[in-house]
Amino acid sequence: MSLATNVALDIVRVDHLGRYRLELTFSDGHLSTVDFGPFLRVSLNSETRRFLEEERFKSFSLIHGNLVWGDYEMCFPIEDLYEGRIGQEEFAGKVVAVAEKRGEYVAKRRTRS
Repeated sequence: MSLATNVALDIVRVDHLGRYRLELTFSDGHLSTVDFGPFLRVSLNSETRRFLEEERFKSFSLIHGNLVWGDYEMCFPIEDLYEGRIGQEEFAGKVVAVAEKRGEYVAKRRTRS
């Protein structure tokens, strides 16, 4: 579902579903489930990667209707959260595909030796 333009929207509830998955409830009643795991795993920013520690990840809070970690160390545009995407899905998918191909290549090389 896409967010309509010129709509004021807040996140009113966040439920941790396990690991890096959160269910977000918005002020219009819309629910989004967002998996932050792929974003965190491929991030090149060491400050962002610190949130791979599950306890640190679970330390999120709602401030003025926005989902934030720490002192705004990590936050996302509400439109992206509403749509259930957080920016690096395409990149993360490519990284995983390359890693899988690399693994297949290494496995084939080992069986030939």
